[in-house]
Amino acid sequence: MNKDEKPVAMNQAQNPISDRSGAASDRPWTAQSQRRPAAMLGHGGPRALMPGEKSRDFKGTMRKLLAYLGPYRWGLLVVMVLATAATILSIVGPKVLGTATTTLFDGVVKKLTRSGDIDFAKIGSILLTVLGLYVSSAILQYIQGWVVSGIAVKITYTLRKDIIAKINRMPFRAFDTTNHGEILSRMTNDVDTVNQTLSQSLSQMITSVMTLIGALVMMLTISWQMTLIALLMIPLSIWLVKFIVQRSQKYFKTQQEYLGHLNGHIEEVFGAHTVVKAFGGEKKAIATFEELNSTLYQSAWKSQFLSSIMMPLMNFVGNLGYVAVAVSGGWLAAKKMVTVGDIQAFLQYVRSFTQPITQVANISNVLQQTAAAAERIFDFLASEEEPQDEPVSGAIAAIEGGRIEGKVEFRHVRFGYVPGQPIIKDFSATILPGQKVAIVGPTGAGKTTLVKLLMRFYEPESGEILIDGMPIKDLPRSVVRSWFGMVLQDTWLFSGTVRDNIAYGKRDAREDELVEAAKAAHADHFVRAFPEGYDLVLNEETTNISQGQKQLLTIARAMLAKPPMLILDEATSNVDTHTELLIQKAMLALMRGRTSFVIAHRLSTIRDADLILVMDHGDIVEQGTHEELLAKCGFYAELYNSQFDEGGETREAACS
Repeated sequence: MNKDEKPVAMNQAQNPISDRSGAASDRPWTAQSQRRPAAMLGHGGPRALMPGEKSRDFKGTMRKLLAYLGPYRWGLLVVMVLATAATILSIVGPKVLGTATTTLFDGVVKKLTRSGDIDFAKIGSILLTVLGLYVSSAILQYIQGWVVSGIAVKITYTLRKDIIAKINRMPFRAFDTTNHGEILSRMTNDVDTVNQTLSQSLSQMITSVMTLIGALVMMLTISWQMTLIALLMIPLSIWLVKFIVQRSQKYFKTQQEYLGHLNGHIEEVFGAHTVVKAFGGEKKAIATFEELNSTLYQSAWKSQFLSSIMMPLMNFVGNLGYVAVAVSGGWLAAKKMVTVGDIQAFLQYVRSFTQPITQVANISNVLQQTAAAAERIFDFLASEEEPQDEPVSGAIAAIEGGRIEGKVEFRHVRFGYVPGQPIIKDFSATILPGQKVAIVGPTGAGKTTLVKLLMRFYEPESGEILIDGMPIKDLPRSVVRSWFGMVLQDTWLFSGTVRDNIAYGKRDAREDELVEAAKAAHADHFVRAFPEGYDLVLNEETTNISQGQKQLLTIARAMLAKPPMLILDEATSNVDTHTELLIQKAMLALMRGRTSFVIAHRLSTIRDADLILVMDHGDIVEQGTHEELLAKCGFYAELYNSQFDEGGETREAACS
């Protein structure tokens, strides 16, 4: 379908995130990746050290993210204090516990040499102290997690609120070359990535750094010799991780890529299952699936195998470190340089030291992923907006004066979706109040584009449009759009009840008004046939009612709003012939006294129009009534008679 002809006015404005495809475009805020980095990494799993997607401006993006954290700086300060205190308490624990081990060991030695006994009272006191340290640390960590989770959720709420507000401020032009799935990705994947980083990695980063420093300090206070031995294991661990990551990265990349290909293929095949069956495409669909699935299988098992051996190898290196520390500790203990309790505490600190190294590496990677996600969000929030226009003083008085008459003037309007490629070249017309105006022409002539300009979905490149003598560029867009009721060929309903959908254009409508509009649109009888009646909840895809019933509800919605002007785009194309006749009568009653614009493809439905504008290549080539245009034997007559020829009927007018 030609771009000019698709009724995008409502589907892009009112349902901006309906598309799930998520394909990329060349826009700066485009989602090049739809996956969730934080969820993929698992914050510490075998894929934690996989190189992640990077942002173009890490520092700039983090500064913007910190600006969102500004209102919560005192809460963040509390989090840092709590995380530091909890880490210090947990770090001190092994050292204190080591004194209990030393006391027990000395008591056993005294008992064996019959020079004394085990001091259980002292051991019990030490154990109670350790218990108090660990319990206090756990309580502080719980409070810290509660505070940081609250901050993260508030930031997430603010980001999503800003994104949806941004969508409503963006011009329609911004959506012409943008896939709706990209916007959906901003509100879901990218915001969730930021949320997970704030709620998990923020406090974990503080804890890991403090644990790393604290453990190193405590290890040095016990024995610098054992600390040196423990540190020698780190380069080996890093080399192993780098070795595995370099070999598994390409398989993870292929796995993620073909997982998307496979999901897309399955969605496409099942979404068009009827077409596949009708044209015998089952074998081809299965063959494509097997090819994609085979590639996914090969990459998946290789990546999972390589990542699964990382932890056993890390544990092996860690155990080598423990053995080396234990042997050196035993030798130092024999020389009275350390105590047995110090060795036990040191072994705990070794574990506390090596684990944060992996966590810090993981967090640094997650921060890169988060910066990339936040950058896409901020790029989107910084994109083009519609000017926030205010009505000029004269227009305010006219608006407040009451109901408009409905006189519409187009004065030398020129417009094109792409600069330098005009669709409407020089359009001028005057529509008097209460007239029914039909706009006809071949596909791509500019019919739907004309309506978009009328409702200020787009602005003309030159020329102007006036309503009751007021240039609409001087009026708020919301006011201009409130003067029109739209019924499009594509039906747009929302998740909610039938009552909510009919009352969408008039939220304060009374029940009797709503039912009256439904009756006028011949929708009341089928609505009452449902057990729930007007409380029937339409599902997300509105598949629990027929296409014709959906159209009737959109017509009822326009009838309830009773706007001063109407725009109808083949509004009865999806209903049966009998219902179409009834609706046309209702629409005639609705249009009486209202300026109406009817975009027509079936020319037989607009014979009674007060004015027919015949468009071709963005210009009005003919205008007049049905009879006048047929008598001219021009472009309109050719269009009209060709439709009757195709239908096998007799021409209404013969032209030589």
